[in-house]
Amino acid sequence: MKLNGVDVYEPSSGDVRNDETDTIACWFIDTDYNGESFFVRHAYFLGAQASWASLYDTSRPFERPKSGRIAVKVINHLGDEVMKVFRM
Repeated sequence: MKLNGVDVYEPSSGDVRNDETDTIACWFIDTDYNGESFFVRHAYFLGAQASWASLYDTSRPFERPKSGRIAVKVINHLGDEVMKVFRM
């Protein structure tokens, strides 16, 4: 999974803000999403340290989900949380 950024709804303006990956605090993947509950199977906590570089925007490999879906949850530094489901 490659993370390109996050789109966040701004309720004060009614606009959607497109943020780059440097605004992301952490992101999670449910690699076999069942459509009911999000189960964290991969967790990536981003930081400014070089040791995090290999996990910044690309996940570790995982097998094709039996459910046919994955879900990605992203939290930015402001605490905004976004989740998107992908069919595979």
